[in-house]
Amino acid sequence: MKLASGDAKLLDETAQLASIRGRSLWADARGRFLRNRAALLGLIVLVLVAIFALFGGYFAKYEPDYVDFSLMGANAYRGVPSFESGHYFGVDFDGRDLFARTVQGTGISMLVGVVGALVAVVVGTLYGATAGYIGGRVDNIMMRTVDILMSIPFMFVLILMLVIFGRSMFMLFLGIGLISWLDMSRIARGQTLSIKNKEFVEAAVATGVRPFTIILRHVVPNLLGIVIVYSTLLVPQMIIFESFISYLGLGIQEPQTSLGALINQGAEQMNNGTLWMLAFPLFFFLVTLFAFFFVGDGLRDALDPKDR
Repeated sequence: MKLASGDAKLLDETAQLASIRGRSLWADARGRFLRNRAALLGLIVLVLVAIFALFGGYFAKYEPDYVDFSLMGANAYRGVPSFESGHYFGVDFDGRDLFARTVQGTGISMLVGVVGALVAVVVGTLYGATAGYIGGRVDNIMMRTVDILMSIPFMFVLILMLVIFGRSMFMLFLGIGLISWLDMSRIARGQTLSIKNKEFVEAAVATGVRPFTIILRHVVPNLLGIVIVYSTLLVPQMIIFESFISYLGLGIQEPQTSLGALINQGAEQMNNGTLWMLAFPLFFFLVTLFAFFFVGDGLRDALDPKDR
């Protein structure tokens, strides 16, 4: 039996449609992200830096707190970077291996940035989504509280917390995270105001779903795009904050170190002919920051619904 040309064309189009596999929002965003060369390069660099921080210690010949007393005061000409001596990045002014300390500092700085950003994102998203969804007087009180807290100098509060409760890594994580959530709460509130009037939220309200459940199951998942983008841009900001605190001597304490502390020590020794003490920590600091910025910019483009 011979099919008419119109029927054959219809069957062909039906077969083509059947062969097309639907793509979800995240699959589409992943494809857009992978086509962004700068973002992909930033992601590769971040993976390499993370591998360096996690496994670089296995290639270090010396421990981070090992002191070579024979090099103290003579590191300008005997403690230079050398593969023969095992000091791949040279030694610092105390005769400690700079490669091992850079590995340790990179890991701690990234940990401070990721944990601080995670705390800020979780607290800020829940706070802002709650304020935006409930609205009215509750929203007004919650956001005026945010305005009051934002008027207080951030560094002053963080330094005060470290002085009162002790200079520990936990307090550094807690202080940076719990103060930096304020901007995230404003962003989450603004997005929630536009989401709460959508049809799926109204349907959940009509079926008797509790408000807090709606916030967690319907509002927050629709904030993930902007939250992910903001978190990747917040991590380098946390690293910069930690570096400044370490510069003041209130951050990571010896024998541990961070990139900010290493940069501070290297800058103090620049006039002594030991440029490598500044160059290697500064290199990993800048590379990490730019990689996070590129990844954040790529995620913003990939998750922006206006560009699809």
